Amino acid sequence: MRWLRQTLAVMMLNLHTIPARLGSSTVAIIGIAGVVVVFVSVLSISAGFSAAMRGAGSPARALVLRAGSETEMTSGIDGPEVRIIKEAPGIRHEGDAALVSAELYVIVDLPRKAALDTTANVPMRGIEPAGLPTREEVSLIQGRMFRFGTNEVIVGRGANRQYAGMNVGDTIVSGRNSWMVVGVFEADGGVAETEIWCDVQALQSVYRRVNAFNLVLAKLDSADSFDRFRDWLMQNPQVHVTVRRESEYFTSQSRLMTGLINGLGFGIASLMGIGAIFGAILTMYTAVATRTREIATLRALGFNTGSVVVSVLAESLVLGGIGGLIGGVAAYVAFNGYQTATMNFQTFSQVAFEFRVTPTLLATGLLYALTIGLIGGLLPAIRAARLPIPSALREL
Repeated sequence: MRWLRQTLAVMMLNLHTIPARLGSSTVAIIGIAGVVVVFVSVLSISAGFSAAMRGAGSPARALVLRAGSETEMTSGIDGPEVRIIKEAPGIRHEGDAALVSAELYVIVDLPRKAALDTTANVPMRGIEPAGLPTREEVSLIQGRMFRFGTNEVIVGRGANRQYAGMNVGDTIVSGRNSWMVVGVFEADGGVAETEIWCDVQALQSVYRRVNAFNLVLAKLDSADSFDRFRDWLMQNPQVHVTVRRESEYFTSQSRLMTGLINGLGFGIASLMGIGAIFGAILTMYTAVATRTREIATLRALGFNTGSVVVSVLAESLVLGGIGGLIGGVAAYVAFNGYQTATMNFQTFSQVAFEFRVTPTLLATGLLYALTIGLIGGLLPAIRAARLPIPSALREL
């Protein structure tokens, strides 16, 4: 109990003297805040990209690809196989119509809004009439649905923001092909918002892929119907396919990119953190040096070395916490909700998404800042505890 009272007394004394060392303290705070800003902002890219991919999938929908295919781009399913897939058990129906959409997935080269002299690989998806009702999260926010049998398209909200010629009434030109934009849709922030949607038969005609598809998307009666649907198809010798839950498929599609970004974020933050630690060490050494006689006097009055160590560490943690809070707020204000697009290296197509500075990221950034403060204050705290009392009392 006595130790605790001593520790609190010395700690409060240390904290009250921080304004007297405002210059050196500010340097440490700014350094730690800078590390947190970079750390949180880079990881917010990963969080946004991952959220866009996860938001695209539903456990109650199944993706059917060619056996051995890992992505839509490498898959191919013929018309006769599609007819058999639509007869599988477990598929939800609306009246007599099965909620199944056989789709074609291609990449078109289109200019970016930010720099018209640069282009990006934008995914274009041909869907069947059941394609929209199969995805309950999709809704039109501008214009109308395209008419099947025409060269009309609807574009995702992300594509509308990132690429030129994506407003209602515009014409998208890709090679010799022209598509009229008649609507803009949203999909709860999922990866579909990066895509352009049109009639699958019109897209087949343009790309000379008559009665050929990349995948089949099926809305199931429930998530529990997946095993029955998959097993029936996998055991059917008339089709050679692989079946995956849509949610699992898009999660797997995000792993490479999120892993790369997370590695980059932690690597940069670690290198910057080393610099911030040295800044904190210098700050705390300065604090100890300017208070040598004060610390020696406290020890001569009976305050134990443990109280001195804890008080110096507490000051360093406070500086780290202030830097972490400033860095977290700055990262949130500057980056949360920022719109961008990047390449998904597993499909070689663009994915539009928003930076997401989540509470978990902010808490992680603050913890990182406190760790920097703790490490930075450790050596100065030990030095303060080992100061020889007689010689320290004689210092001016």
